Amino acid sequence: MAASAWAWLRPAWLFNRRVALVLLWVLAVAGIAVGVNVAGIHVVGSVDGWDRWLREHSAHFFVWRLLLYAATAYGWLWMRRRLRAREPSAETHQRLLRVEIAAVVTLVLLEGSQLLRSG
Repeated sequence: MAASAWAWLRPAWLFNRRVALVLLWVLAVAGIAVGVNVAGIHVVGSVDGWDRWLREHSAHFFVWRLLLYAATAYGWLWMRRRLRAREPSAETHQRLLRVEIAAVVTLVLLEGSQLLRSG
């Protein structure tokens, strides 16, 4: 078979340096999350104790998430201003608006599910 017949098996985006970097970051964050959970279980002595500790400190985690959301929103507004100055078209505005609506809906659903789960 010709080499071009197998070209679909090696998509260029998969072997891109940016994709590899993103995958490394995702693996690092997941590894850190697993490590923190294992350490927490070890410190409190059991999975039930760790779960109880997490529930008791859920308000702290909520405040932490709000601070992260605020920092992300600040960064988004900074990036949005620069992008709008570089690309002032109506199409760019519509794209940004769709992304902003999707992000807000996602955050509301995530926080709502946390609220419903904690009772």
